[in-house]
Amino acid sequence: MRAIHLAELGGPEKLRVSEQPEPVAGPGEEVLEVLAAGVNYADTHLTEGSYLSAPALPFIPGSEVVVRAADGRRLLGLVPSGGYAERIAVNPAQLFPIPDGVSDADALTTLVQGATAWHLLRTSTHLAAGETVVVHAGAGGVGTIAIQLAKRWGAGRVIATASSPEKRAIALELGADVALDPRTDDLASALREANGGRGVDIVLEMTGGPVFDASLRALAPLGRLAVFGMAGRVPPHDVPPATLMAHSTAVIGFWLVHIVQRPALLAAAVTELLQLLASGELRAVIAGEYALENAAEAHRSLLDRTSVGKFVLDPRR
Repeated sequence: MRAIHLAELGGPEKLRVSEQPEPVAGPGEEVLEVLAAGVNYADTHLTEGSYLSAPALPFIPGSEVVVRAADGRRLLGLVPSGGYAERIAVNPAQLFPIPDGVSDADALTTLVQGATAWHLLRTSTHLAAGETVVVHAGAGGVGTIAIQLAKRWGAGRVIATASSPEKRAIALELGADVALDPRTDDLASALREANGGRGVDIVLEMTGGPVFDASLRALAPLGRLAVFGMAGRVPPHDVPPATLMAHSTAVIGFWLVHIVQRPALLAAAVTELLQLLASGELRAVIAGEYALENAAEAHRSLLDRTSVGKFVLDPRR
């Protein structure tokens, strides 16, 4: 079968299609056709070796798949690896059925990005009605869903950041009340100004470096800063406990792996998000759909921060 097979770690140039042996089904598994595979920012960390856990080489990337079951149903799920391929060995009982009317690409937004947005707001920061939520990278895969969920769940104000006028326009279309350029000289002051001069209650942050530092300074008393990535590859300054105590603020780390390890938590998020997509109450934003041979192009678009929404691979192309 055709697959992206990595024998060594590196940048997008390492993502080349080659012929690989057919997958072998383990207990409870079936070898099924991959209809679509999701591409995530975490994939770029994983393939270059800068992720929280290092992959064992060689491996086939790809943790999100839509497959065709033996009975013809489309099924959606997270896998340890192997999604960037024509076929994969999976246990169908551990996957989610995709409702009619929800496309493969739209369904893939509910896994890494969707479940992350859902649990950042519900589980990590415990969003309460009327609170102000800042969504950094508001036009990204997590951001586009987080904006919509925050408004749906009663946020009093949603402030998005995005690096271009086009991205900020998308954030506003999705329901953000304000959209800012994060490259302003004083981001903390800009966030407070966008909230009527007051500190903000919740910040969803995945850039690191100065954006993290400014977001922490922008928090109101009892505010929560949830960290779910470090796209800028620059760590923030250390946070002394006294800084948190002085304002009763919290810094919360989030890694989706811990949600996946508790299947009921993952199912709660994915099931609700699929229902919202099916009813038209949630809009999926798709950045692009690529043939398997163009996986490197998808990774480059993620790394250069030009992407808006979700990238999807079609291994049949």
